[in-house]
Parts: sequence; C-alpha cells; structure tokens
Amino acid sequence: MWTIFRYGLRRSRGQILGWGLVLAILGGWIISLYPTILSMREEYRELLKAYPPEMLAFFGGVTDLTDPVSYLDFVFFSYMPIIVAIYAILAGSGLLVADEESGVLDLILAHPISRTRLYLGRLLALGASLLGILALTWLGFVVPLPASGLGVGAGAMALPFVSLFAVLLLFGALALCLSMLLPSRGAAASVAGLVLVASFIASSLSYLNPDLQAMERVLPLHYYQSAAAVNGLDWGKLGILLGAAAFFALLGWALFARRDIRVGGEAGWRLPGGRRSRAEG
Repeated sequence: MWTIFRYGLRRSRGQILGWGLVLAILGGWIISLYPTILSMREEYRELLKAYPPEMLAFFGGVTDLTDPVSYLDFVFFSYMPIIVAIYAILAGSGLLVADEESGVLDLILAHPISRTRLYLGRLLALGASLLGILALTWLGFVVPLPASGLGVGAGAMALPFVSLFAVLLLFGALALCLSMLLPSRGAAASVAGLVLVASFIASSLSYLNPDLQAMERVLPLHYYQSAAAVNGLDWGKLGILLGAAAFFALLGWALFARRDIRVGGEAGWRLPGGRRSRAEG
C-alpha cells in the first residue's frame, strides 16, 4: 500500500507544485496588500456601498474590508472552495477510473495486490496532495504576515485551511464514489461539480433569501468555516465534513471491491438496442 501511496504522490507532484506555488504567490500578494487597504479605509467603505448586495453575498456579505476576517473572506477564502475543488474533483474522479478507461487498471490488478490496498494507497495519495497544495498556500500567507498589520498569527491562519481541506477531501471522495457508480470519469466529475456549484450558489444567496437556508443546510459548503475559522474552529462543522468524506470514501471502496473492471475500450452504460461495443464483437 505504501508503495502505491508513494507512487501516487510522486505522480501528483507537478499538480502540487503548480497549484500550491500559484496560490502561495496569490496569498503573499493578498497579505502584502492589507496595509494599503487600511490606509484607504474610508474610500473602500464607500466603494463597498456602491456594490449591489447580491454581489457582496458571494463574498460572505462583507461590509468592512479593514476587518481581518472580512478582508480574508472577500479576497480569498469565500471563493477558494470552488476553485481548488476543481482539482479535488478531477483527481478523485480519475483516481481509479482513469486507469480503467485507458485499459491499465486490469493489468495493475493482475499483480499480487489487493483492491483494498490499491484503493487506500491512492486515496491517501489524494489526501496528501491536497495537504501539500494547502501547506504551500499557507506558507505564502505566513511569510509576509508579521509586517502586514493583520493581527493574525501563523497558527490562527492555518485554521481556515483546515476547514478548506475538509471541504476538498469531501468533494474528492464524492467524485471517487460517483466514478464507481456512473459510466465514466467525465460523468462523475460533472455530477460532483454540479453539487459544488449548487452548494456555492445556495450558500451565497442564503445571506439574502432566508427561504434558501433550509436547502443550503444539507449542502457541503454550509459547513465550510472560511476565514471565520481564524477565531477558532467549529469542531462540529468540521466533523460533519470529515464524516461525510469518510462515508463517500467507504462507499467507494465497497463499490470498487465488487466492481467488474472494464478493459480498454469496453462500453459502460448502454441504452437498450444501442450499438454493441467492440469488446463484445
């Protein structure tokens, strides 16, 4: 299992460095910009008043950019789940099915390795790659932090990333589970992406429309703590996200353990009377 984990992590190093370094540079720029925001306090307050409430709702309903939590929400954490989750969904949906669709997975399983070890090794590699991306991003925030005047320590700055990691792990596990149920990696990624977008829109608009709050509570981003976590994590919300991620990971494992592995080019779901696959001749 650990050999599979190391190989999977090594295979993801390009994505870890690419995503992590870009987000780290963005984070460093965001923190370095905060003193300028403070020096133009009144101008930014007037600017926010000019924005329609519907637009500000997508950034957590921010009203004062000079408040550290509101600032971090507005410029980074409010929209980061929908961006980084793109990687989590694509990686999760292709964790096993990408090899299956290319005709490699049946050859891998021909070796003396159990499905459980293959599944766990790759799942741990996915989790480690998400941690690597977020760790690099956190470092980008921390380096300019002492001179920023933000008033947030390095430890407190790590807490929103803990909540973000739980969200990303959930969507990665959801995409992995869906890839075991749906006929292709693309279908699994599309459905998981639809859940992500719906959750983001419902969570944002619930600030304006109380009628959406009941629906929004069953969607994952309701439990995302964003920049507010710098004041302390809500362990209940974090536990719900991690518990949901564990549920989908276990369900995906159970489905994979019973799955009939397709060979390269073999069809998935077909409508009655449809064309026969080449594998069937």
